[in-house]
Amino acid sequence: MSQEIPAAVQRALTAIDEQDNDAFVAAFAPDGYVDDWGRQFRGPDRIRSWSENELIGKRATFTGTEVSTPGNPLTIVTQVGGDGFNGPSHFTFDVQDDQLASMTITA
Repeated sequence: MSQEIPAAVQRALTAIDEQDNDAFVAAFAPDGYVDDWGRQFRGPDRIRSWSENELIGKRATFTGTEVSTPGNPLTIVTQVGGDGFNGPSHFTFDVQDDQLASMTITA
């Protein structure tokens, strides 16, 4: 990616690349959340469960990842692959105090 991205976002993306659910959850603030097309999963236990069932547990891969909207919030567009959803998606990250406050997934 040519655009600079915040360390917290990079930690989450690296965790996905490495299929490391513990590192993915650790990228979020204690009250952080994932918004997956309007379904919200708040806090580490719910984020972990969501990821086990929808992301890392489905061996998700991101390819062709690019920053589409820099700043904070920052949006990336990527091609998702794996054993779950496959196709293009936008992931918007809100970073607060070097942790993810939220990650919102849309088309």
